Amino acid sequence: MEYGTIERDIHVDAKPEVVFEVISRPEHMREWWPDDARYEPVAGAEGELVWHNAETGETSTVAFAVEEVDPPKRFSFRWCFAEPARQGPSLLVTFDLVPAGAGTLVRMTESGFREMGWEIAVLEENYRDHVSGWDHYVPRLGAYIARLVGTP
Repeated sequence: MEYGTIERDIHVDAKPEVVFEVISRPEHMREWWPDDARYEPVAGAEGELVWHNAETGETSTVAFAVEEVDPPKRFSFRWCFAEPARQGPSLLVTFDLVPAGAGTLVRMTESGFREMGWEIAVLEENYRDHVSGWDHYVPRLGAYIARLVGTP
């Protein structure tokens, strides 16, 4: 296996402008992905994503930096930095939005796994965790947009 890039596509029944708001604004992002998201949706902005584990009570906070904001076509960010100061290698997540009929094709791409410098076992574990995570969260994105725009 390559362990290089993860891609997920989903079609949603909403215009790209609506989808862009949902993927780029923290108040929407926290409805389908992290438990909390703190950042300004502007290129270069730094922030954090927070997950709470209900079973253990533990909280995980991950550094986050907005990379590109091109409404209503693209939103990208970096996270999982190798160093706490948001320097060194990181993973890049890009959401590309393509009008498709009355809706939008959302393509999520996450890359940079090989560049992290992880030993192979750590690389494989992180890659599998992210594949599993996006398999869970991309459908949640679609469901949240459907609720937001009132489609069944």
